Amino acid sequence: MNRKIVLTALLAAPIMCGIVLAARAYQKPKTVIHLVTIRWAAEAAPEVRRAALEDIEKMAAAVPGIRNVWLRTLRVQPRDFMTAFALEFEDEGAAERFARHPAHEAWIKKYLSLIEESRTQQVTN
Repeated sequence: MNRKIVLTALLAAPIMCGIVLAARAYQKPKTVIHLVTIRWAAEAAPEVRRAALEDIEKMAAAVPGIRNVWLRTLRVQPRDFMTAFALEFEDEGAAERFARHPAHEAWIKKYLSLIEESRTQQVTN
């Protein structure tokens, strides 16, 4: 019986090593990450800031080609910027179409006057 256990463990070890190594592998996806940081104007109340993030989530649901959205700010630089969010697009074409999409234009029209400054970066592989 002990021999069976040892044999089973020896056979399972390479499989388990393969699973662990595969889990640690990283990839270089062709998606586009669109990261925005915002410094709100003084008149932008906290409720308005929260509503803007909720509207980003609604906008993401309405725009084809958006895969994921990140809305919780952990740390922003420069420090006087208060909000950061990110969108992940399927590809560069989806990111380009987003810029002209009516849902994006409506968000800008609604909130642009409350934004003192914003910075946007896009990265891909």
